[in-house]
Amino acid sequence: MRKPRISIWIELPLLAWLVFLWGALWQDFSAGNLIFGLLIALLIVNLFYLPPVELSGRFNPLAAVVFAATFVWKVAVASFEVWWLALTTGPKLRNAVVAVQLRSHSDLLVTATGHAISLIPGSFVVDVDRSTSTLYLHVIDVDTKEAAEAFQAEVRQIEAGLIRMMGTKQELELVKAEGAGRGGAA
Repeated sequence: MRKPRISIWIELPLLAWLVFLWGALWQDFSAGNLIFGLLIALLIVNLFYLPPVELSGRFNPLAAVVFAATFVWKVAVASFEVWWLALTTGPKLRNAVVAVQLRSHSDLLVTATGHAISLIPGSFVVDVDRSTSTLYLHVIDVDTKEAAEAFQAEVRQIEAGLIRMMGTKQELELVKAEGAGRGGAA
């Protein structure tokens, strides 16, 4: 299979990330090391097929601050909840695999949502269906349909925060419309 030709401008975020990752892995951000990292990044993107990272062209710094604060709060609360469940319930705890279909079909937003929810204690991604943008997550303390639906709503709130921060205008309108349908609680 032949790799389709992709513009360097579209691959620029991927190249920048690979060069940054190279410097971070070696803990050396000197010019020589970063130039060598750029050569390796160019070799990787030309030798292996990596889908282009398509950015929406918008970034909302205020939404990023709100998302970061909300995320840190969720991590703190979930850490306490997992600790409490471990002390009180122990191995008798009921778990489930919950499917959550996301609004966005952007690989970047699906990945960011999956990583964000996996960093919050109590759940992690076990599978992703790219064709339907569905995350399958292992979740602790889910033993009813209502608990699964509450978790799905939480994942969609995290996705909504990421969409407000860097989603497309169409995705943002969808989040706003859903929020207006619930009385503005998006």
